[in-house]
This record gives sequence, C-alpha cells and structure tokens, in this order.
Amino acid sequence: EKKRHMGDTKHFCPVSLKENFVLYPGLSEHAAKYQEKIYYFSTSENRDKFLENPEEYVAHKEPIQAPPLRVCLLGTHGAGKTTCARWVANKIGIFHIQFEEYLQEIMIRKTKKRVGPDFDEEPEEDDIKIAALSQELEGFSLTATKTKTEPEHESEKKSEQEIQLTDEEEAIKANLVENEALPPEVLDKIVLDWWRKEPFRSTGFILDGFPRTIDEALYLSERGLCPDIVVYIQVEESDILDRLFPPRMKKWRETHYKKMETKKKLKDLKAKIRV
Repeated sequence: EKKRHMGDTKHFCPVSLKENFVLYPGLSEHAAKYQEKIYYFSTSENRDKFLENPEEYVAHKEPIQAPPLRVCLLGTHGAGKTTCARWVANKIGIFHIQFEEYLQEIMIRKTKKRVGPDFDEEPEEDDIKIAALSQELEGFSLTATKTKTEPEHESEKKSEQEIQLTDEEEAIKANLVENEALPPEVLDKIVLDWWRKEPFRSTGFILDGFPRTIDEALYLSERGLCPDIVVYIQVEESDILDRLFPPRMKKWRETHYKKMETKKKLKDLKAKIRV
C-alpha cells in the first residue's frame, strides 16, 4: 500500500471531507481509482457517491483545504479539564467549548437560573417566618400578615409554573439534574453546529467534557464527527479531593452560618413578641 499513488486526500475519505469538512480515515476495502490515483472511502456509500461525480471531490486549481484542529478533552470531574482547555484554546487560537456550561446557558435563557444538584436553592421558609414575625412585631395582626405574605409566595410558585420547557429543554434539564442521557435528536441541535457551521467550522475548537459516555462517543461516530485528537486527563483521587474539598467545605460553612443566623433571628423575634 505504501507504493500506491494516492489521491489528493491521501488515506482520508474525500466525500467526508467535502460534505462534512472532516478528516475521516478511509478503508482499503472501500477504494476506487480515478485518473491513475487511488482514493480510500469511509463507507461503500461514499465510494459510490464519488464514482457518480468524481470531479466534485478532487482538487482542481489549488490543493484541497484541510479542516482546522478539533480536540475532545475528557476526564473526571475536578481533573482540571477547563483550566487546560482554556490554556490550549488561547495558545493555538481555537474556540473553547465547555459542554455542561453550554447546556446551562440554554437553561438560563429560559429559567433565568442554573439547574442541577450543585445549584439547588435553600428553602426560604425561615425567611418568610422572619418577615411575618417582624410585621407582627410592628403591630400588624398575624392574620393580616398571612394574607399579605401568602399571595407573594403563591405568585412565586405561579411564575415558576408559567415557565413552559420544550421537549429539548426538558431533556437537557433531566441530563443536568438526574444525569439522564441526551437523545440523538437533541445532540443534533447542539453538537452538529460545532463541526458544520461558522465560526467553528473554519476556526476549530477544543470540546471540554464531551463525549461523556459510550453512547455519546457512538453518536459522534455514527454522525461522522471525528475529532483529530482526544485527550484523557487521568489524576489521582487524592489530587481531586485536595482541589474540590476546600471550596465545597467553604460553601457548607457559609450555608451553615446563614442557617444559624436565621434561627437566632427567629428566636430573638419570638422573645420580643412574648415580651
């Protein structure tokens, strides 16, 4: 095979390059000869397409342009993917796409807040009690306080119910909250653009945190979306613990301190009302 006179795209499929702008390695069993040059194809269907109209897939006045660099960066949560991806993107001038952050941006446009176990808001029952007791202390009756505070709470619930999520947004929410797999039709609306539309198509990108599962890797393969490089960052569990534990401990302390302060305020207000 080394002595073969290969075509303009060497061992890559010219049909995948022309139609999807992807360097997809061809196979020798799907080969064809045109103008004394050998071309390899990713599938027999692509070989048939080429043979029907070969002039559409070969170079004429200038060499065929190769696609830009596309990198998939993988690793467990806390491995440092985002830090590395930003550095690489700045260094070689490609886009940095953080997959889960992109999903969050889609949800924020509709819900105005992030979703997921790390962003669940604390219940505000104690805050409502404090407001009610404060008003009672100022001279309002308890019944008046209830009628004043309950409609506000109901209006908040109503505003939450008014947010109608599309099927696509529901699937994204289920993925972020319960780690359910994203269906292929949802991935089509997100992932395909990075390979096929500008400005990503001509600039390239480093995709941070995708694919995350075997199904997502198979999705890329079935759609013919080949990254040029896949990097997996492997780190020790102790390093991840050192990296993630301090900020989470800080967040827990802040939440715990807020709860204690709220309880103290409630106790003081009740004592004042008794007096």
